[in-house]
Amino acid sequence: MEPTFVTWALVVFGAITLLPLFLAQSSMLTRLDGRKTRDLIIGEGEEWRDRTHSRIALGAAWADWLFFLPMFVAGSVGMLRGHAWGYALFAAAGACSLYINIILWFTEKEYVYPTRGPLRYYTYYWGFFVYWGALALAYGVLRIAGIEL
Repeated sequence: MEPTFVTWALVVFGAITLLPLFLAQSSMLTRLDGRKTRDLIIGEGEEWRDRTHSRIALGAAWADWLFFLPMFVAGSVGMLRGHAWGYALFAAAGACSLYINIILWFTEKEYVYPTRGPLRYYTYYWGFFVYWGALALAYGVLRIAGIEL
């Protein structure tokens, strides 16, 4: 299961999409109520809507750092080394990204979309996570099934 151009493209697209998220979350894990953290996570000059909002974001940050990031990294390394388990982990990371961002579509759109506008919302703030997740899931499943792209 040698990696192809598509393999490399999805790993790079995933890294470009996820790196800023993980960096913002690292700020959150170290300084939950810091101004820089709020600017990065909820928008410049914005405040947490309530305690639940900040706690859900904190829980998501911990889950991403303890579960999602290792799965993405291990899956990427495994794929690039040509292992079937790498494609399985990469597909699982894609499923996680797709799952949480479908939830965020319904819970955060009314707050994020008006302040960011359609271009930013449908690219970085929501879209890229869905696009990458769907592509990573489909690609991993297809490669495990023996289809080379």
